[in-house]
Amino acid sequence: MSTVGPVISAWSAASAFGVGRETFSAGVRSKRQAVTTLDPERWAAPTDRACLVPGGEPRELLGRKGTRSMDRVTGLAVAAVGRLLDDGHGARIPGLDEDTGLVLGTSNGSVGSIMSFTRDSLTEDRPYLVDPARFPNTVMNCAAGQSAIRHGLRGPNVTIAGGRASALLALNHARRLQRCGHARTVVCGAAEEFSAERAWLDWHAHADRALAEPDQAPLTGEGCAVLLLEAGGDAGTGSGRTPLAEVAAVEIALPADEKDAGPVLADCVRRALRRTGLTAADLWAIAPADTPGPYADRERTALAEVLGDHDPLRLSCTGLLGDTGAASAAFQIAALLASAEGDPTATGRPALVTTADPDGVVGCAVLRLA
Repeated sequence: MSTVGPVISAWSAASAFGVGRETFSAGVRSKRQAVTTLDPERWAAPTDRACLVPGGEPRELLGRKGTRSMDRVTGLAVAAVGRLLDDGHGARIPGLDEDTGLVLGTSNGSVGSIMSFTRDSLTEDRPYLVDPARFPNTVMNCAAGQSAIRHGLRGPNVTIAGGRASALLALNHARRLQRCGHARTVVCGAAEEFSAERAWLDWHAHADRALAEPDQAPLTGEGCAVLLLEAGGDAGTGSGRTPLAEVAAVEIALPADEKDAGPVLADCVRRALRRTGLTAADLWAIAPADTPGPYADRERTALAEVLGDHDPLRLSCTGLLGDTGAASAAFQIAALLASAEGDPTATGRPALVTTADPDGVVGCAVLRLA
């Protein structure tokens, strides 16, 4: 594979399908919905179902050491990064230097930790005895920092909050770190946790739709997906890794108004295709965000406008993994890579990832599959 841009040479995920690349790939290919019935004694949520990572508590994922005060999103991120960097025999994958960076997307860090800590600061006995060991969980960059510390990643460490566009923003920032010489290899992705607090926020955000169409409202999901991004000439030379896909283009935009989201997203896709010398007819597959609410309609309209009569393979993670918030675009990329592994028609062809977040960010990425 002759590449110009940075390449994805490895990936892993912790999702409702399970932990690891293999379980995620199997789940995507089987197209099974990964739904868990919630224990009401553990989760005081507005619904009795969600898409949870099996064994998603930090102690179950990582063991007892260093996890007493760790929150769920940090545990998911640390576990996913650990699987990415593991060679399958308990050792570190080759070809990583001490300057390997980490860029992790998020919505708000851990909503559960922030709200719980704030509540304790107001309700506990004087002098408002909060647990100081849990304070780091309220900081947005906790998951990225803990992942870097536990896995010895000493390069740039960045947290990007961009809602459902977080993974694409993280991918774009990782490219910038490489282009500016700050890191040759970057782990990038996004993480989101399930908590009762987040479930209530989602429920209130979509209350009208949930009441009108209870069977159509997406379940709240969680997880983390991470990619190993290397300079185009590095993967496959000394590391033993074969490039999986080239990151050919990333386009992000901020519509001035909600009604402009569709046309602005369509412009992003056209611009990305133009930069890579491609047309919509070249696309092997698309992985849309399928954002709950009206933004899904705007995304569909934008894609229909750009694609015309072309009908590429369509991969949707929301129907399988629920609304995974900040992790959604990372799962979309992982789904493309997983599907391409078993499809010879994908070889050498481009694929498109799109996102549309209700907070106002739209964007896309074009991947050229190996």
